[in-house]
Amino acid sequence: MPNCEVARFSSGCASRILFDQIADKWSMMVLTVLSKGPTRFNALKRELEGVTQKALTQCLRRLERNGLLTRRVIPASAVAVVYEITPLGRTLLEPFEILYAWTLRHLDTVESARADFDNRVLAT
Repeated sequence: MPNCEVARFSSGCASRILFDQIADKWSMMVLTVLSKGPTRFNALKRELEGVTQKALTQCLRRLERNGLLTRRVIPASAVAVVYEITPLGRTLLEPFEILYAWTLRHLDTVESARADFDNRVLAT
């Protein structure tokens, strides 16, 4: 991998692109929902309040391209598709759970910091 110095986050490093694609909010949520089992598109959309059809479609394509989920068309219906997390995708669940637990544990502190910041900005 050219230009992949950890401390620099070099723009030419492929890991930077992958990190961007797995660390966005929808990817983390999609993989978490799929950890419960194969799920159809509309069921995913219902589970992810606020996601648009376009954003979900783009996210699913990125995750499929990266080998983190599979897409299967249901033979009985040309429009029904089921998504399922792959073994590689499952390896992300533990780090996602740790990150989610961190957000819950520190949410009050973060909200307090936000309020302090907003008050300072408004005062200037």
